Amino acid sequence: MNGNLEHYITRNIKSVYKRKLPAPILYLVLLAILWLSLPIDSILFPYHAKTSDSLETLYEENNQYIQTTLTDLKFTGYTESSFGRTGGYYYYTMRDNVCTIVLLTPKTSEEGLPTIDTISINAGIKRNDPTFQTLLSQIAEDLSWTTDGITQKVNTYYISEPAFRRNISAAVIFIFALTGLYSLITIILSIIYILIPALSPPCRTLSLFGKASELLAQAEEELATLPQLATEDMFITEHFFIAIAKEGIFIIPIQEIIWIYKHSTLHKFFWYHFSISYTLHITANKHLYVQLPKNLKSDIDGIIDYLAEANHSILVGFNEKNRLKIQEIQGKPFRFETLITLLKKRI
Repeated sequence: MNGNLEHYITRNIKSVYKRKLPAPILYLVLLAILWLSLPIDSILFPYHAKTSDSLETLYEENNQYIQTTLTDLKFTGYTESSFGRTGGYYYYTMRDNVCTIVLLTPKTSEEGLPTIDTISINAGIKRNDPTFQTLLSQIAEDLSWTTDGITQKVNTYYISEPAFRRNISAAVIFIFALTGLYSLITIILSIIYILIPALSPPCRTLSLFGKASELLAQAEEELATLPQLATEDMFITEHFFIAIAKEGIFIIPIQEIIWIYKHSTLHKFFWYHFSISYTLHITANKHLYVQLPKNLKSDIDGIIDYLAEANHSILVGFNEKNRLKIQEIQGKPFRFETLITLLKKRI
């Protein structure tokens, strides 16, 4: 018995899914770090800020998006604009005995009302930034104050209604949830396939032709005891064609194969032709199609010759006659164009 080939298929199935585990695990860890460090969820569930709540404390605690009621707002006379479009109007109000700057959208401020008695808004808390510093400098100049002087009188954190972008954050959260769920499912399935290889996709494909666990056990035994032909990643046993390739693991009963052929690909860099690779195409019953690219011509020729000898009903070579014969056996493939045609007829 060849020890290197004992349980060879099962070992490779487990190896494939062990290699797939680190990436989704690291991605979930990254998502968790981002979720904890960024206020992504707070925009969907903004904190109900009271007048007594410190903007600095809320910001540092990642409650950067708030729902709040403001009173007695007065227009500063300054606006925020970008590319000639006004994005907001700056107001000031007393909040817990501290002068606080508030940036309102043109809709909320009705294009810059002189005063607003009371208003409830969803907004983001912004920290002292260059735009805010420029605003304070302009106001200080209007009042004949120094910038340092007005900075001591005005809260260095301000409230910005335009910063509350719920749609963008909802989209980010949706992407987080979708990709996180995909990663979690990938991890769970990979663990299942490692523990129970018979449930893995290669074996589910094998179940097209019978009970997957029994066929897998038979293929393992034949490969371990006496493979009829072997290349670097393709094997033929008495009853199975087996491929352990980057494209996947394939186990196909020889009696189910109905068409085989090879296709050559010329690789070139600009005008220089530096190599030719060959792809083995296999069509089996139950509409199973397998492509194994980047193989040696000698390996593929040997596989084709052996399979054709083992199953005389296999069609060999790509030509119109064989294509029509397979179409007759398998039926026409249900393509997207066919679906569109059917829908048009129904309409």
